[in-house]
Amino acid sequence: MTTDRRARARTTTAAEAAARRLVDLLAADASAEEIALQPARSRAEGADAAEAARIEETTDAALAVRRVLDQYRRREAELVALFDTAGDLAGLRDLDAVLRAIVRRARTLLGADVAYLTLNDPVAQDTFMRVTDGSVSAAFQQLRLGMGEGLGGLVAQTARPYASTDYRTDRRYRHTGTIDDGVAEEGLRGILGVPLRLGEEVIGVLFAADRTPREFTPDAIALLASLADHAAVAIDSARLLEETRNTLTRLEAANATARAHSEALHTASDAHDRLTKLVLRGAGIDDVAAEIATLLGGGVAVHDTDGSELARAGTGPVTPLADSLEASHAEGRAVRADGVWTCAVLAGAEPLGSIVLTGRGDLSEADRRLFERAALVTAMLLLMRRSVAETEDRVRGELLDDLLAGPASSAHWDGGSLNLRAKRLGVDLARPHAVAVLDCAPASRPRLSAETARTARRLGGLAGTRHGHVVLLARCDRPGALARSLATDLSRVLGSPVTVGAAGPGNGPEDHAALHTEALRCLRALHALGRTGEGADVADLGFIGVLLGDRTDIGAYVERVLGPVMAYDAERGTELMRTLHAYYDQGASLSRAKDALHVHVNTVVQRLDRVAHLLGPDWNTPARALETHVALRLHRLTGGADEDAP
Repeated sequence: MTTDRRARARTTTAAEAAARRLVDLLAADASAEEIALQPARSRAEGADAAEAARIEETTDAALAVRRVLDQYRRREAELVALFDTAGDLAGLRDLDAVLRAIVRRARTLLGADVAYLTLNDPVAQDTFMRVTDGSVSAAFQQLRLGMGEGLGGLVAQTARPYASTDYRTDRRYRHTGTIDDGVAEEGLRGILGVPLRLGEEVIGVLFAADRTPREFTPDAIALLASLADHAAVAIDSARLLEETRNTLTRLEAANATARAHSEALHTASDAHDRLTKLVLRGAGIDDVAAEIATLLGGGVAVHDTDGSELARAGTGPVTPLADSLEASHAEGRAVRADGVWTCAVLAGAEPLGSIVLTGRGDLSEADRRLFERAALVTAMLLLMRRSVAETEDRVRGELLDDLLAGPASSAHWDGGSLNLRAKRLGVDLARPHAVAVLDCAPASRPRLSAETARTARRLGGLAGTRHGHVVLLARCDRPGALARSLATDLSRVLGSPVTVGAAGPGNGPEDHAALHTEALRCLRALHALGRTGEGADVADLGFIGVLLGDRTDIGAYVERVLGPVMAYDAERGTELMRTLHAYYDQGASLSRAKDALHVHVNTVVQRLDRVAHLLGPDWNTPARALETHVALRLHRLTGGADEDAP
């Protein structure tokens, strides 16, 4: 008897201990999983079958209490969330923020994978996707549903909520390819939609959806509908507020713009006055760059279209960034990159160069406008410079054209008048001058003309176009060197071959027409010889130059070809020239040459070896042999070979 009582006491004690633990767990808001573990724990602690049964019953009761508490808590959370949602929506003033808040709260309240909202379009008679939360499909986010199409179109048309446990297989709704493709791409299955109503008007549809089949309970439908009612009012309020705010914003922006414009006009007017005074005083680009640097408190550099520096003030050498210059050209505004501001200098859409500002961080709007206005003033200056240069180039070109026409062009041709016109342009025709004719690919000829005009101004000469070729007249007594220099420099600047034929020097207006003709022949010879991209005068063309030149110095040609041999004979009293005459007269035959000279054949060989040493080992190659033979004939024709005749 006593033993049974003790056993019941132990059982009561174990059951009570388990009950206390369960109450403690409920108080601590433990999960249902943790509560369900208590019977196993008691058995592990040694509870017998009776104890385990009582503890199992107590645990079932605790789990039931937990479910009731969860239900009340969930309902309370939904009500609180709904209340909070109403408050949040009432506090929102931005329509986009309102819509995002609605779908985000709908997704949270219903525990859905995706929530989204469509708004009705009265004009198109459909409803279109406005905002989503949890969506990953671009096609789904751009859906438009016709009235009555799909679940959403039906809600929008009937103003009633509809739910589908699995939309893909639900044939109660009018399926379309576009809607089904979008829903399939998003992976939606269970869908619930409720109308957004303002009185009798439906303004859109609010949805909650899962990517697995889902049976939406009446509570879920009622909850989403309540949220939709609050949302519709908030949307309408937000729309009205947004319209009012947009109107106020436009008014404020207009006032701010007017104030900023007024301030910018005042600043720009002051700067414009200062820069205009400089221009009116005839200031150059250096003065303008210095003034801009002072106005903006930084360093300024001005560059030409090819990147060459025109002026600099308050900064070291700086090169405009190609990307910044391109962006400024496209946008018509100053652009900042790597701590440097760049503004394209434009005349309409035509680039004239660039202006760079250093030593300044972010520019205020007024300073930025000032910098851009400075670029406009710089453009005017460069245009004025170009206009002056073009006028001067035109005058110089007209003078060059008259010079190249020559006395034969007109009975009234007046060399004295041409001399006077040239002196007014700073050109002294009494000094030795050379004429160069330049040629390049047709696409590059306008650039070649401009660059040649720039070169002419630098050299104090004249430039123009005649018979489709660019012509340069410059003070020079070495036309071949001038031609080579022009070909090298201009080919580099243009990025394509420039061929230059030159002639000269000439010492008066009457010489230049002939020089031009000779230079043109030289240019054509260079092309014919495959020497495009080179520069030369007729003297550089060897015997071809002798044939082409009207005024070729034959003595200079003979000296250039045979000079070392003639000098050797003069110094040592040898007969190398006589041997060369005999050798070529006898058809380059050693045996016949030794008979004509009345010497041993070894003597002829030794003399020709000396000639090879003086003229180079290739002296008897076909090309050099022809040059040498021609020079020997000219030497004899000019009387220099009388004493050398065998």
